[in-house]
Amino acid sequence: MDEVVKIVAQIKAGEIKPIYFLMGEEPYYIDKIAEFMEQSILNEQEKGFNQMVMYGKDVSMETITSSAKRYPMMAERQVIIVKEAQHLSRVIDQIESYALNPQPSTVLVFCYKHKKLDKRKKAYKAIAKNGYIFESKKLYENQVAEWIRRILSGKNYQIAPKAAQMLVEFLGNDLSRISKELEKLQIVIPKGTEITPSHIEENIGISKEFNNFELRKAIGERDVVKAAKIIQYFSQNPKDNPFVVTVSLLYSFFAQLLQYHGLKDQSRSAVASALRVNPYFVPEYQTAARNYPMKRCSQIVSKLRQLDMKGKGVGATNMTQEDLLKELQLSIFNSY
Repeated sequence: MDEVVKIVAQIKAGEIKPIYFLMGEEPYYIDKIAEFMEQSILNEQEKGFNQMVMYGKDVSMETITSSAKRYPMMAERQVIIVKEAQHLSRVIDQIESYALNPQPSTVLVFCYKHKKLDKRKKAYKAIAKNGYIFESKKLYENQVAEWIRRILSGKNYQIAPKAAQMLVEFLGNDLSRISKELEKLQIVIPKGTEITPSHIEENIGISKEFNNFELRKAIGERDVVKAAKIIQYFSQNPKDNPFVVTVSLLYSFFAQLLQYHGLKDQSRSAVASALRVNPYFVPEYQTAARNYPMKRCSQIVSKLRQLDMKGKGVGATNMTQEDLLKELQLSIFNSY
């Protein structure tokens, strides 16, 4: 995110490179940078003759480079944006000759999603020398809640830790999907408001009572009744609550508990840093650690690994999601 801010600041200051190669596994920032360039480099009068958007699946490298070599009309620059450029992966190395001597009055932007240029290739080195290469990396799920907080803070909103965690557990680390849901919230919630779990439930449709976050908390507290209710709800709504997501989250939780047991410093700040969690959630780990000693955590981690394989059809082809969830519940609460 800091590099995105840097690119935007440079463009606003008129420090514009002739080539931008935006690549990587996270399409959100690739789209945002390209959108900013499309809107900001040229004024409305200049765009008619000097701005083109091409699509990788419909265009050749020869067409791109020949267009890039022409001069702008009644403007200082022309802008060419190649969207979905990953479709050109087999011929992308052909950009090398142009990148070695790019047209200074052209801003050529490649949106190369879900792929990366090989740093060893001459094309990469040529672009790096005369242009700008940006790699958009996927955030780890434990980084997404903080990303949500920063995005909303910039829009004059706050968000409760539990509300942010609900979004992460429901949407994972897909920043584009999360961004769309945040935009929905900003339409109906006044600026300056703290977004709560109730806002998430009412406007996005994620239950604040029956979700993986609440299941993890109930299991950590050894609240068998509450856990059973959530598991029953999951059984009745399998499409909205995939077993593979539930077992993966609980596996991570108990793996973190194992790590917690091994910490010499178990203060709130030390635990938050070591486990990479918001300090708000540390009491949950402290409670769970009292309920699940290290040996039991180890046993549960092993059983959850087995259940993960069953959930993927290995050795359990006839098991329903309800069967898997019941076995999960027994594996945790009856593990000694």
